[in-house]
Amino acid sequence: MDPRADPASLLPLARGRYDGFVSTLETIVNMDTGSLQADDVNALADLVETRLRATGWDVERLPTEPLDDYGRLGDVVIGRRRGTRPRDAGGRTLLLMAHMDTVFDPGTAGARPYRTQDGRAYGPGVCDDKGGLIAGIEAVELLCDDARFDDFAEIILLCNPDEEVGSPASRALIDRLSREADVAIGLEATRTNGDIVTARKGMTDMVIEITGLASHAGVAPHLGVNAALEAAHKTVALQALNDRWDGVTVNVGVLRAGSRSNVVAASARLEVDVRAVTVAAFDQAVAEVEAIAKRSFVPGTTSVFHQAHAHVPMERTEANAALAGEVNEIAEALGFSVGDQATGGCGDANIAAATGTPTIDGFGPIGSGAHGLDEWLDLGSIVPRTALLAGLLARLGARA
Repeated sequence: MDPRADPASLLPLARGRYDGFVSTLETIVNMDTGSLQADDVNALADLVETRLRATGWDVERLPTEPLDDYGRLGDVVIGRRRGTRPRDAGGRTLLLMAHMDTVFDPGTAGARPYRTQDGRAYGPGVCDDKGGLIAGIEAVELLCDDARFDDFAEIILLCNPDEEVGSPASRALIDRLSREADVAIGLEATRTNGDIVTARKGMTDMVIEITGLASHAGVAPHLGVNAALEAAHKTVALQALNDRWDGVTVNVGVLRAGSRSNVVAASARLEVDVRAVTVAAFDQAVAEVEAIAKRSFVPGTTSVFHQAHAHVPMERTEANAALAGEVNEIAEALGFSVGDQATGGCGDANIAAATGTPTIDGFGPIGSGAHGLDEWLDLGSIVPRTALLAGLLARLGARA
């Protein structure tokens, strides 16, 4: 082992970065960065870009294209550190993925600012994914600048602005960079028991727009075609798909219909969430949802089906499992152990895994409560998890 990459030597370096980590965490948690507020997200992109340039990264700042469903979203920031071993000599390209956006509305950071209590930090986005974003920066700088380790081809840090809405503007870039990388590592929070993530459910949002015919509900109901009734039939059929295939969930989360109680509903809208563990089950479930969407239970109704966005499942492959084993070896050298697990949530790791690149996730500090009022990050996990990530990058940097 290269003594520069010895986990025991990385741990004190991580301790030396703790105060800076926490100071930066407080600063960015106190910034509103809701996905749909491009200017707010770009304020954080400014901070990230400035930090990376000041510490020797090669930096790209890429505006995203406006989208029909979302309008203008924030910019992507890409930081690169180049090592001394080219790929044709066994050097590897490693991709780190973090997101700058949160689910929270403007004003949330002011209403619930960063605070600490009993060894935990609280605030909007503290673990999803602002802690992970900082962990990526600190781990790479610890490895390259403090330990002066450079036995890799390239380390890429991708900071995107739109993960919480499905990464519609950055998806193509994530796909491209993942295909160029030898390994992709997601910086979402570590599970509360310390496990990393080797599998994520796939998910898709689907919208079904139903058209009927309005008529007076008392005078001429027989002349109407009730879109609300059609929506009810579709809802029952869709909910019946739960567990038809192992690990599949289908949820009609939104149903809107009609305009007034004395008018036969002329229109309705269903918004449906579909999730699955395997690619095969995911494809089967999506096809069945589409078939139900196109079927008319109430004669005279018509329906239009739209798949808003999709993340195919990130399955636990042999390559992912092997990576998890390497992670635990590094963790044991640091004095703890790390398991791995699957999770029902999805994110940018799904996009990376879909390219066939070995992908693991959950390399931010330990945290939980994402999207809620009590989102938290374990301050005591910052040092060991930063050292763990740095150690993993060192181990994966070159082929044996």
